[in-house]
Amino acid sequence: MSTSAEKRKQALAVQREIFKINPVAVGCSLLMLATGAFAQQSPAKLDTVQVTGIRKGIEDAISVKKNSDSIVESISSEDIGKLPDNSIAESLARLPGLSAQRVAGRAQVISVRGLSPDFATSLLNGRELVSTGDNRSVEFDQYPSELLSGVTVYKTPDAGLIGQGLSGTLDMQTVRPLNFGSRVVALNARGQRNSLGTAGNAKATGNRFSASYIDQYADRTVGLVLGYSHQETPIQENQVGLYEPWEAVGNGWRPGVAAGTFYSNGIKALRRTGFTKRDALMATLEVRASKAWTSVLDVFHTTAKQEDTANQFEVNLGDYNGTNGAYRIDISNAQVNGNGTFTGGSAANLFPLVRGMYNKREDKIDAAGWNNKFSFGDVKVTADVSYSKAKRDELNLENNTQLAPVGATSAWLDTLKLNYATGGFSTLAPTLSYADPTKLLLRGTIYGSGYGKVPSVEDELKSFKLAATMPAPSLLSGIFSDVEVGLNYADRSKKKRQPEGNINLGKQGETAIGSEFQYGLVDLGFAGIGNIPAWNVPGAVAKYMTFEPSSTAANYLIAKSWDVNEKITTGFLKGFIDSKWGGVDVRGNVGLQLQRVDQSSDAIRLTGGENPKPVHDGKTYTDALPSMNLAFGLSNDQTVRVGLAKQVARPRVDQLRSAIEFGVGDTVNSQGFREPGASGGNAKVDPWRAVAFDLSYEKYFGNKAYVAAAYFYKDLKSYIYTQKISNYDFSAYLPDVKPILGPDGKPLPIQPTGTYTAPENGKGGRLSGVELSASLPLSLLTPALSGFGIQASASFTSSGIKIRDPESASSVGSGDITLPGLSKRVTNLTAYYEKDGFEFRISNRRRSDFIGEIGNFNGARTLRYVVGENITDAQIGYSFNDGAFKGLGLTLQVNNLGDAAYQTYAGTKDRPLEYIKWGRSWLVGASYKF
Repeated sequence: MSTSAEKRKQALAVQREIFKINPVAVGCSLLMLATGAFAQQSPAKLDTVQVTGIRKGIEDAISVKKNSDSIVESISSEDIGKLPDNSIAESLARLPGLSAQRVAGRAQVISVRGLSPDFATSLLNGRELVSTGDNRSVEFDQYPSELLSGVTVYKTPDAGLIGQGLSGTLDMQTVRPLNFGSRVVALNARGQRNSLGTAGNAKATGNRFSASYIDQYADRTVGLVLGYSHQETPIQENQVGLYEPWEAVGNGWRPGVAAGTFYSNGIKALRRTGFTKRDALMATLEVRASKAWTSVLDVFHTTAKQEDTANQFEVNLGDYNGTNGAYRIDISNAQVNGNGTFTGGSAANLFPLVRGMYNKREDKIDAAGWNNKFSFGDVKVTADVSYSKAKRDELNLENNTQLAPVGATSAWLDTLKLNYATGGFSTLAPTLSYADPTKLLLRGTIYGSGYGKVPSVEDELKSFKLAATMPAPSLLSGIFSDVEVGLNYADRSKKKRQPEGNINLGKQGETAIGSEFQYGLVDLGFAGIGNIPAWNVPGAVAKYMTFEPSSTAANYLIAKSWDVNEKITTGFLKGFIDSKWGGVDVRGNVGLQLQRVDQSSDAIRLTGGENPKPVHDGKTYTDALPSMNLAFGLSNDQTVRVGLAKQVARPRVDQLRSAIEFGVGDTVNSQGFREPGASGGNAKVDPWRAVAFDLSYEKYFGNKAYVAAAYFYKDLKSYIYTQKISNYDFSAYLPDVKPILGPDGKPLPIQPTGTYTAPENGKGGRLSGVELSASLPLSLLTPALSGFGIQASASFTSSGIKIRDPESASSVGSGDITLPGLSKRVTNLTAYYEKDGFEFRISNRRRSDFIGEIGNFNGARTLRYVVGENITDAQIGYSFNDGAFKGLGLTLQVNNLGDAAYQTYAGTKDRPLEYIKWGRSWLVGASYKF
């Protein structure tokens, strides 16, 4: 008996890829009109020839989208070990409604439908993933595209989707060996060069290669996949950054600058150099023991190492040069624009630093899953057990050097010409030279001689799932064709430690850094500075300095350590619909998912900045999440989809920490009580919750082409952000408070309630959007355009939700801001040509301004306004389909063709914070499959 559940499994077994398109909604609309006109003609017989390359990936992705019960987008590999982009994140960023934020020049984190990465979850072969970051969002560049067969993005959930996100669920899949008809061996190799060139001791070149082996044994009852991927990528970066906050100065604060002028108290320019290395292994063993039992074991391992140094010239412009006011900053010819923003001038009596800022990060992820499917007649049972663990170890070191403050002040206090730019590099041209490393001394500067941190993160997840699908009981058979019932249990623990401390000068005192540690000069000419030295920072620390990081040497360090644990039991019941309503084909599902969450945290409580004590806190709660997905099959291969669901997203992990810094005021209030207060995390915060509605229209042309228009609406019931919680009960902490005696000799009374500043569920609101997308081989319009094709998407999102983030007030202000990650417009366009082995593709993705998340110096998350991006990539290649070189493919690829910058600002664009260029990357490579 072929049940509808089996049909769904067959559809989902199709390998995927949907690799979407860029810039203009008008282009999408024209495609929809063109294909609409095509649809009005008498149906044409579509060719059924075998396709490969670009078209194969596109058609597989269209097939996944078309056959899904939910609203999904998909990416599928064009061939073994060949997804359409250099990374998973870049491919995902081309899908309708998805956008990427670049980190170190690479698309790394993904926002879905205008919500930050925290609202989406990521799966590997249907299993939730751990992460090496402080929170839940996955860094996608840790998952090699060469080892994946595709990704499916679920925009609407169903009751059986475990680990579902509120904005979307991204499921990465590896290949299944028994889906292949014969043995396959695929080899890929590419060389890379960054356009910024070499600097310091860092190369501008990199490489990547991969190997995949797929085979079947024992009369095709046993299948094996082995994959290995290596990547080494250069880190080359030019950056100019200004201090935050931009603030209105008072009278006489900065001599030469008028009161009320918005001014930044410092500026830096740097050349970052280094590399990233990643090695990944993947293995899948698939055993079809009988017609009633199939077993699949998946194993994934990746290690990544990043090592880089920011070779940095920096100057404080806040009238702070280490002379204790003997020489004040003196600004002449101050330039102020019409918005009251300081944009340049000549600043005297400055004492610049030349700094080495070193970062080393090592990540390791291990994941294993064992899935078994059993058939007992019409009953299908799935049992799945999985384990994954992620570990991150990091080392941050800094060296601070300056010219020796000897002789006349003109020998070491400098005058800089400042020119702040919007849409380009600001410049800070010094009068003195900083190119001679023998004249720059490691010393106790205004920022000390150095500081270091040794953060570490561990994330561990164990889960078990048992589910059964069976024909619907007779009482329900008129509504449902099949039903699925299941239970999932997940146990996750995450902990963070961050020892840190000063890096002090050794017994030798102030000293120049020896020639054995010098890497040569780096050019900061883009910022008007010229050359500065680059050196081996860890070597200098080891020889000239002392560094003893600690988590306990100071009380404020203790509060940075925390453990968070989550135990989630999920039960679900889902009914499948496969019927006709009024002559219209209808398929889909209706279901209910129940989540029972037990969340807790162990950390440290400080009272009055001392007396550290362990604190344990947490809560349990249950969410009932109904969902419905309906797909109406209309004539001429048209589909209308409707989705309704209640959705949740669990809080950020760092928001759940129970760490608290508690204190009580020394004086009494008007009622005669000392008032308590505290700040920290909140292990009792509830998840984000929303009610969602989705509507989608899709027109298909077999699996060759489609056009679609979708609308979504989410009503967020609350939004988690840091706020002041009034009347918080601190009575349990009062016994640890030191008493203060009043005039009568008795301890002053302490009020039991006060204000707690912590993450809390605040007011939510509306989020809605429209998504247009199309994929069209132009041969459907005319045979003269055979081989040509385009893919396009445009997303328009709006939100009435306003939040506040006091921890980021220095960059985004203390008032209301829009949702982090929300770009009002995201567009993609890809044009390609593929014929007779030759292929060419050019892709552009754009997003409007948004509020992005970055890590600040303290290693904490902070928000910044980010200028919208416009990224273009291009690729050309040739594949030999016959002859002696059959199976060989050659590729030339350019990423970030326009050398687009990454820019952040404070409130208005004439108050820049960062302007960064990572250059364009050239890749040339070959692949061979046999």
